[in-house]
Amino acid sequence: MKFRSGLLLGSAFLAGVAAAPGLNRLIGPNHSLTSRALAQAVSGAPSATNHAETYRLLTLFGSIFDLVRANYVEPVSDRDLITNALNGMVSGLDPHSSYMTEKQFADMRIKTSGSFGGLGLEVQGEDGHIKVVSPVDGTPAARAGIKPGDYIVAIDGKNVDGTPLNDAVEKMRGKPGTSITLTLIREKTPKPISVTMTREIIHLQVIKSALYGRIGYIRISEFDEETDADLKKAFASLKSQAGGKLSGLILDLRNDPGGLLNQAIDVSSEFIKDGEIVSTRARHPADSQRWDARGTDLTEGLPIVVLINGGTASASEIVSGALQDHHRAVLIGEKSFGKGSVQTVMPIPGDGAVRLTTARYYTPSGRSIQGLGIVPDIRVRETAEDPGFSIREADLAHIISNSGGNQTQAPARDDLPPIAKSIPGAPPQNWPAFDLTKPTTDFQLQQGLKVIHAMAGLPEPADAAPKPTHDASHP
Repeated sequence: MKFRSGLLLGSAFLAGVAAAPGLNRLIGPNHSLTSRALAQAVSGAPSATNHAETYRLLTLFGSIFDLVRANYVEPVSDRDLITNALNGMVSGLDPHSSYMTEKQFADMRIKTSGSFGGLGLEVQGEDGHIKVVSPVDGTPAARAGIKPGDYIVAIDGKNVDGTPLNDAVEKMRGKPGTSITLTLIREKTPKPISVTMTREIIHLQVIKSALYGRIGYIRISEFDEETDADLKKAFASLKSQAGGKLSGLILDLRNDPGGLLNQAIDVSSEFIKDGEIVSTRARHPADSQRWDARGTDLTEGLPIVVLINGGTASASEIVSGALQDHHRAVLIGEKSFGKGSVQTVMPIPGDGAVRLTTARYYTPSGRSIQGLGIVPDIRVRETAEDPGFSIREADLAHIISNSGGNQTQAPARDDLPPIAKSIPGAPPQNWPAFDLTKPTTDFQLQQGLKVIHAMAGLPEPADAAPKPTHDASHP
């Protein structure tokens, strides 16, 4: 697609900027889409009858436009009416397509640079409700205790139910240092929760690392332009701390909502030496692509465990799926989000851009995870309690279908360590409540450490792990 500006793999909007979580660095000099798009539309029209129906519907649009402009209770600008119509036309296709004004498009580009203003809160619009996908690590939203699955029902005391997602995101933006109060509804919590935060400039710290004995731990919270470079720095630092003798690696992709396609490919290629990483299939076969590994393995064959959950989406699912299909890592946790589509950003000079779903992606084995998610090799829940309702792709309205894949299940595994059969599926009732600052309370991480120790031939660790000792990529 010569007119494309970038491929997106993010699953939500980011409160604080009206932006998608990812823009692939495929930006080229050709920003014109109008001529090719119109040519495709005309060539694809099979008969004069369809032309007549299209003309009738456009006439209907014009009639309603005139009625609203002349009779609405308050004057409304032509630009607002057209913008609302464009929003409806594109967002009605699927949950991830949208029209962006010039300002929203500029915000998205700023966000992908890794620094932006706001709350650091990933949100998804659904049936007029604002749902939280995930707070970003180290941001006001994360520090305030906002959780995936929360519903935002009011901003500064004003109801936002039924408010378009872009408008709600705009309300959550503001000058750094100013306060904002969100009213949340949370599963199994009888009363609304009020959370007051202070807006700030968000400097994304997408890579965090820690060393647990001879086991390295790297968390990726999002795939932005620096993710792969920071991953390599973090691994080199961990290896140095371990005296050059790392025995294994835990890659934490929980609550990672996605981001840049090229970064997902690069990160996967750091661990897979040969073979396919991911492929995409578009409406027009000429636009379909495949990406292969580049013949290197950053870890030189170390055993790897990947942690995933319902907030693991899109770009992070590409990495998880590639490592699982190649039997390069053991996946532990809960089923992932299930976003198997790719969005293309099409700039419209002077008038913003369209973010349009243009392809499905497929894991190396040829499966589509759209609406299904990735099932971990070892299922481990975060808490002993029933997690209740959680938001995944399959829960969203008018999602695209799962099609084109040769299978829906990952290739069968016969290489799991024997300890996999004894890993409990949930923590015991007396397990302490999860605290982000205390890894000893992270049940999924503790089970991951047990598995990686077994894979590395090390003695089984206790259920307690030390606190992280170093942040390698962002000192």
